[in-house]
Amino acid sequence: MAIVKVIEIMATSDNSFEDAINNALKEASKTVKNIKSIYVKDMNGKVEENRIVSYGVTTKVSFVVTH
Repeated sequence: MAIVKVIEIMATSDNSFEDAINNALKEASKTVKNIKSIYVKDMNGKVEENRIVSYGVTTKVSFVVTH
C-alpha cells in the first residue's frame, strides 16, 4: 500500500497564475520526490494603479512516500 503525503506551498509570479503554479512545483521538486499532483487551493493578485502586478497561489502538492 502506498502512502501519499500532502504539503502546502505558496508561490508568486510577476507574469501569470500559471507561472506562479509552475514556480510552486519547481520549488517543491527541489526537495520532494515522487510528486503525483498539484491542487490550486487559492489564487490572489496584488494590484497597483488598477493593474495586477503580482500573481499568487496557494497549492497542495501530493507525493508518494517511499521507504
